[in-house]
Amino acid sequence: MNDDSARARVRVRAPELIGKGGWLNTGGDDLTLMDLRGKIVLLDFWTFCCINCLHVLDELRELEEKHRDTLVIIGVHSPKFVHEAEHQAVVDAVERYEVHHPVLDDPELGTWKQYAVRAWPTLVVIDPEGYVVAQHAGEGHANALRTLVEELEAEHEAKGTLRRGDGPYVPPEPVATDLRFPGKAVLLPSGNLLVSDTTRHQLVELEQDGETVVRRIGGDGEFREPQGLALLPSGQVVVADTVNHALKLFDPATGAIERIAGTGRQWWQGSPHSGPALEVDLSSPWDVAWWQGKVWIAMAGVHQIWTYDPEAGTVQVAAGTTNEGLVDGPAAEAWFAQPSGLAATGDRLWIADSETSALRWIGTDGDTYEVHTAVGTGLFDFGHRDGAADQALLQHPLGVTALPDGSVAVSDTYNHALRRFDPASGEVTTLATDLREPSDAVVVGEDVVVVESARHRLTRLRLPEEAVQVESVAHRTQREATEVAPGGLRLDVVFQAPKGQKLDERYGPSTRLLVSSTPPELLLAGEGKGTDLFRDLELNPELTEGVLHVSAMAASCDDDPDNEYPACHVHQQDWGVPVRIGDGGVTRLPLILAGMDAEGV
Repeated sequence: MNDDSARARVRVRAPELIGKGGWLNTGGDDLTLMDLRGKIVLLDFWTFCCINCLHVLDELRELEEKHRDTLVIIGVHSPKFVHEAEHQAVVDAVERYEVHHPVLDDPELGTWKQYAVRAWPTLVVIDPEGYVVAQHAGEGHANALRTLVEELEAEHEAKGTLRRGDGPYVPPEPVATDLRFPGKAVLLPSGNLLVSDTTRHQLVELEQDGETVVRRIGGDGEFREPQGLALLPSGQVVVADTVNHALKLFDPATGAIERIAGTGRQWWQGSPHSGPALEVDLSSPWDVAWWQGKVWIAMAGVHQIWTYDPEAGTVQVAAGTTNEGLVDGPAAEAWFAQPSGLAATGDRLWIADSETSALRWIGTDGDTYEVHTAVGTGLFDFGHRDGAADQALLQHPLGVTALPDGSVAVSDTYNHALRRFDPASGEVTTLATDLREPSDAVVVGEDVVVVESARHRLTRLRLPEEAVQVESVAHRTQREATEVAPGGLRLDVVFQAPKGQKLDERYGPSTRLLVSSTPPELLLAGEGKGTDLFRDLELNPELTEGVLHVSAMAASCDDDPDNEYPACHVHQQDWGVPVRIGDGGVTRLPLILAGMDAEGV
């Protein structure tokens, strides 16, 4: 599977690009693979809720710029949530995340199915003659892609099948607004509001009316897509500088900005989990909150909660394992899924856990922290349903706000609503609808100021005494289940080290595989950790369906015997694979981390 002969045997014609939502960033033109013949095409299957997809967008920027005359990146937007299937939401996301290449809006997952994609993000490379030559899932493939693109350029230049020149990207017209996709807000001691103006990479201070601009901070490259803001007792503000993978300290009195945590590099498996704050890598910190004498960090990029101790100048993991999902219990054993909002009350830290559409909280149990779930069931169920918390539904919430009466408001982002959870009654209600991707809210006197991210503004609401009546809806992630046979199932994670590299086994195994399931009873054998990228699973014949959770990592290094310290690269991905058990199903489940599945061709 790893040799060049196996690589050469795999030659599959690329299926056509189809999507009922049409094309963005092409000046109104529809594209076909024939239009792209002669170019190297990189399909990026993404969805805008997915933090790993956003990481890959950033990974690809240098490659896209360097090979602009030979390489065409096509974003294939393949939604997980119902909201992500709305065309205007995709238009907004393309601008919000500065996607500078054509995007196919594929709301019904037509192209996703044609390419047999199983996870976000997935990258597929098509050569200038229209054949699929590589597939990668997850993060960490930028170096492998760079090597492959250069190899394809040389090969097809020699064959006369490479076409150089401008690609089909046409940038949209810019729109003038005071804010552009604001993320979070905080009330300053002066009564003014400080807002993270995410897409413009700055902070904006507004007067108490929430509209009049007082000043703009950091538009000189200091921030990259800042999100969360936390007011410290000193009056200074901690900023989650998300794409810079750092925390910054902003002093409203002097205007000074200082990096207090993070190196600017993204955290990868194997990196330190704790230590001096300026020496430890972070991963897409999305929100921050001051609680129990520390800054708590929603570390969306690795599905964890961290803390920053300003007195000691250190950071450390407080909760979460880096596995993606919804598991409660002792903080060190809990699972989160892209935590994106934090709010502190006296005895609880509330968490908007976006990918599980959940409201969760951390509390103390003696000397230890425990994680609990108030609303939400897991990665695949979401909707808009009020009532008892154990059956209520949210859809990808990004913010949570403590209210004066002891309840919390949830910025229920993909439902375009502000929801309320009352711990005393255990009830979920709706406070306001007709918002547009609310991502945060701030209490100001008797009002609540909502950050309407996709309307590019702050909206002031009077806290209502009665809930809004909303028709109940429930959804599941729309992905076809894989039909598998009862009994034994061979799981193969396909990984081919990029050309010029080999697995890094100098210090032991360079691969890792973690397997679990929902419900846990689905697996009779095969769950747990291991170092082989294959596993023989045994499925419970008494169940008809479930989800396999697979997390894989492989580290490869440059194959140069003369270099004592070769450059190494980590490739990693998590899959949630819905399965349906029945006669006639497959007995082998291949998941491609990097390369091509020659056995399945």
